[in-house]
Amino acid sequence: MIKRTQVLVLALTFCFVATAAWADFKLERKLALEPGGSFILETDIGSVLLTGEPSSGARVLITSDEDLDRDFEFAFSEEGRGVKVTIKRRGMRRLFSGWFDNHDTRIAIQVPSTTAVRLSTSGGSVDASHVTGTVNVHTSGGSVRVEAVEGNVEGTTSGGGVRMRDVRGNVLASTSGGSITIADIRGSLRASTSGGGIQIDAVSGDLHTSTSGGSVDVRGAGGRVEASSSGGGVTVRFAPGNSSGGEVSSSGGSVRTELDPGAKVSIDASASGGGVNSDLPITIQGKIDRNSLRGEMNGGGPVLRLRSSGGGVRIARISRTAER
Repeated sequence: MIKRTQVLVLALTFCFVATAAWADFKLERKLALEPGGSFILETDIGSVLLTGEPSSGARVLITSDEDLDRDFEFAFSEEGRGVKVTIKRRGMRRLFSGWFDNHDTRIAIQVPSTTAVRLSTSGGSVDASHVTGTVNVHTSGGSVRVEAVEGNVEGTTSGGGVRMRDVRGNVLASTSGGSITIADIRGSLRASTSGGGIQIDAVSGDLHTSTSGGSVDVRGAGGRVEASSSGGGVTVRFAPGNSSGGEVSSSGGSVRTELDPGAKVSIDASASGGGVNSDLPITIQGKIDRNSLRGEMNGGGPVLRLRSSGGGVRIARISRTAER
């Protein structure tokens, strides 16, 4: 009798698991949203993909390999010039969310191109593109990708990398668990990570970046630069004509800067883990020291402070490719 009961329990368990695995959830909503409005998503599950389209109205498509109706509540609201979508776990399942998030849930969103966007998910990656308006995205469980946005952008994640490209506005990017790759920003940039390297290419405004777990590589810095690393080397290539100065430092590697030979900056460089060398003419101030250099380029200007505790410091000329 006991064996029969065990067999029955196992059979029922198998049927439940099989049914859950075969479930195909699909929910679609079309919402009224005119260009110039706002779209907000707050969800406890799923990866999010949002794109802007040259048309009116918002379309939300939610798909999953699980029966989400059983465990989640859905709300769609149209108020004034905005749309808000919320997906929340039911009751006690909110307390055990990590046990029920192994399935594949995707949320695809289309909005008018001119829309202010705010997206927040606890369960996956976030991808937003082709929007004119402010973009604010956050995830606790995946990566962040933003591309082709005309407006200020804020992207944060606790569990993945950050990639941004082609943004016409100021950018804030941060992650606790991955790398950061950013290119073509027409505005200022603040980027930080505790768990990976940072690569930045072409930022027209001021730049502030830091990492505790990797190297920093900056190309085409058009404004003042503050770049630091506790876990690797730091390289900063200033754009032609940039004399804004800044501070570049590393506790875990060497420091290298590349400057326009015509830049008007005051140099303050020192290294406790190596020497300080310059390929550019600098009018030295004070005593000559292998481990430090203070002086002026082209009569001086804003201070460029260079510090390394894990290697040497090198000041070089920007490449001819960058000059062109």
